[in-house]
Amino acid sequence: MPSAVDTTIEGLSETCRFAIGASCAVATVAIWAGWLVAMRLGVTTRLSAADPTALRFVTVGAVLLPVVLRNGIALDRLGWTGLLAVVIGMGAPQILLVGVGLLFAPVAHAGALYQGVVPLAAACLAAVVLQEWSLPSHLVGLVLILIGAAMLGGFAVVSNGGRQSIGDLLFVTAAVLVACFTVAIRRARLSGMHAAAIAAVASLLIYVPVYFIFIEDGLFRVPVADLVFQALYQGVLTAAISLTLYGHAIRLFGAAKAAAFIALAPVMATLMAIAVLNEWPAPIDWAVITLITVGVYLAGGGPLPRRRSWVRYCDRSKS
Repeated sequence: MPSAVDTTIEGLSETCRFAIGASCAVATVAIWAGWLVAMRLGVTTRLSAADPTALRFVTVGAVLLPVVLRNGIALDRLGWTGLLAVVIGMGAPQILLVGVGLLFAPVAHAGALYQGVVPLAAACLAAVVLQEWSLPSHLVGLVLILIGAAMLGGFAVVSNGGRQSIGDLLFVTAAVLVACFTVAIRRARLSGMHAAAIAAVASLLIYVPVYFIFIEDGLFRVPVADLVFQALYQGVLTAAISLTLYGHAIRLFGAAKAAAFIALAPVMATLMAIAVLNEWPAPIDWAVITLITVGVYLAGGGPLPRRRSWVRYCDRSKS
């Protein structure tokens, strides 16, 4: 039986669905772009990659534990494969991959190869698993996104070897895991909050004990103010609020279209640098930002004015 949320969504017009879904997706991306900056700051200063990951799931796991206790782990809807995709795709394994990757490669690479590759991976998985085939305009958008992400990351993403190549490989792997999570919750029609809770509680019960017994090496030597900031951003804002918004976007758009908005993260990071660091992009960077924005709009299924106008014209002619 469809939920009240599903009924409400079905009653929305195409324009309203796009506007609400886009707002949820853009807010999600803004949080995730800031998360890359916060994670990079942590792992290159006082923390190891394992430290903020543990802090994240201690916080959000405790906050979202009541959700899992009330709703269960949705094994009947997800199946074992889907449950594994949720736990790994948004749990400690995926976060650790990004954290370790940021030790080897800069945020620009993470934006291009982690968040920029998710749309393509999600579109391919959605086509195979969910039979969600992209329209030609969506495919054009995906191509523009990937071109823009590669340009923003720079040709060094491909050409540089050594340490940076390790980080790049980890980012791509993490992107595939996020795509698996995206398709799994779309297939199970699971809410973003419920899926986030399952991933967080599983990491709290499995990863956090392992961390404190075998890994912990610096979390309690960090100033309290830094711990509070990381806990709020890593745990509450990124792992709970952003995933809830992302889940709403998936239900409104579909898996492939919602994931396309993730490619806005490099753009968001650039705009954050302007506001916080007064780092203004070069003219070529503005061109890339425009390219990615257009790609996201097309891949996200944004209404096309010319097409809609032509349809209205044909309808008037028939009447």
